[in-house]
Amino acid sequence: MSQAAMMRGRGTAGLPAAAPVDFSRLVLPASPNACLLAPPAMTTQPHIAQPLLPVSPEAAWAALRMLGEAEPRCWKMAEWPEKRQLQWVVRTRLANFPDLVNGQVVPLVGGSGIFLYSRSLLGYYDFGVNRRRIAAWRARLDEALRAG
Repeated sequence: MSQAAMMRGRGTAGLPAAAPVDFSRLVLPASPNACLLAPPAMTTQPHIAQPLLPVSPEAAWAALRMLGEAEPRCWKMAEWPEKRQLQWVVRTRLANFPDLVNGQVVPLVGGSGIFLYSRSLLGYYDFGVNRRRIAAWRARLDEALRAG
């Protein structure tokens, strides 16, 4: 997949095929253009630790599935219900750069764990965009769970 094709595409067009992330084996890139939110003790490399959510996996999954709807220039690429995982593409307003976001709910004793992983497909630096996105999506998830 060429960089030009990725930038010319709209929505999910021009991007590699969607694929679920195996968070137990994920190795974060050396570049500063990704951010991972993860439950405690579920990975050795989270950028942001997410405490246990005191809700059922079903409630957390319903809230997670709605997160991308509030994001401008965001399209759902794929959903793997058996894994409780989704993938979205979010494109920048000015240059149409694609970022991928995967989210997953995992059942844990006493509630649910959540993974959110946002990363740039192009470029080395992201100027903190992925970290800010994860923080905003985490806040929206918390709000949806409080309201639900």
